Amino acid sequence: MSVQILYFAGLREKLGLSGERVELPAGVATAGALRDWLVGQGRDALASAKNLRCAVNQDMAGLDAAVRDGDEIAFFPPVTGG
Repeated sequence: MSVQILYFAGLREKLGLSGERVELPAGVATAGALRDWLVGQGRDALASAKNLRCAVNQDMAGLDAAVRDGDEIAFFPPVTGG
């Protein structure tokens, strides 16, 4: 299964990546499992991000959201504007 991952705000800076396409192993079926797998692959900033938010295919989602082949998953810390 292949997914596109996007990183925003402080995560982008800490990881030095704006995004990447990854092939996921069997068993990674939710956004939370994806995050955990990415941490295991060296994306430690995802583990230490407080109140991490995610979106699947541009819709806000919880970490229990299903991840399917071809999905776009975005991870970002809470942001404020003004």
